[in-house]
Amino acid sequence: MVSAPTPIAVIGPTGSGKSDLGLELAEYFHGEIINVDSMQLYRGMDIGTAKLPVAQRRGIPHHLLDVLDVTEPASVAAYQQQAIAVVEDLRARNITPILVGGSMLYVQSLVDDWQFPPTDPEVRKKWERTQDEIGVEALHKHLASVDPAAASTIETRDPRRIVRALEVIELTGKPFAATKPPVNAPPRWGTHIIGMGTVNEWLHERIAQRAHTMFDAGLVEEVRGLIDVGLRDGVTASKAIGYSQALELLDGTLTEAEAREQTIIGTRRYVRRQRSWFKRDPRVQWVDAAAPNVVGEALRTLGH
Repeated sequence: MVSAPTPIAVIGPTGSGKSDLGLELAEYFHGEIINVDSMQLYRGMDIGTAKLPVAQRRGIPHHLLDVLDVTEPASVAAYQQQAIAVVEDLRARNITPILVGGSMLYVQSLVDDWQFPPTDPEVRKKWERTQDEIGVEALHKHLASVDPAAASTIETRDPRRIVRALEVIELTGKPFAATKPPVNAPPRWGTHIIGMGTVNEWLHERIAQRAHTMFDAGLVEEVRGLIDVGLRDGVTASKAIGYSQALELLDGTLTEAEAREQTIIGTRRYVRRQRSWFKRDPRVQWVDAAAPNVVGEALRTLGH
């Protein structure tokens, strides 16, 4: 009996070239791509998430793109169930799943057997009320005082994840990270995990160029259109880097120059968290994202 193909995950920081490498590997292994970027789940959020246009996907099927309205919250647990089903369907049909994305919790939920911690609506409402009273940044400071590790991986202005962390800590009596699987366990399906290694000088320049390209390509107009379908009501979508700055620009609280600069700063801050998170995982096989033949490097790590 022929064994099912082993998935390949391409992970790493924003702007490191994951999408391009994912396409090359999908072509080489006759695979299909599964999105592991939480913001690319949203319909209409294309420019600011650097979502590959259909015309640039080389005819390769992409899964779990454009599956949420901007008013819906993104859920790691829901994503995990959907993504596992897609991976197992592809493997059953002898197609190599190529997992591409840098959303840290989403990557880990897929490559690890992560059983999600309990929820309690009343506990969550309590922390939401506290957040309304003292503000999201003050609540993040409280999280840092009770669980510094959790606070270091959660954006200071990410109200949903801050509340969720405090909810889990109260319900379990343990740090938020204690609910996650150990990162040295064998990955689900034996997944090969390729990490895009970068240096600051190279990546910072790409991040700045990426932000300017997005604004030049019509990010503000995209956001204006998304407001009409409820972007402001989206707990997750409205906080996305680039989108929150464009909203502030439209509201008149930021100039365009400030919105661009704040997008660059926010992306670089997020990249630091991505690097810290992924570098803790000893299973990642790192390649030089800036290498002239990064595809060749990746194939060598896979034994090809």
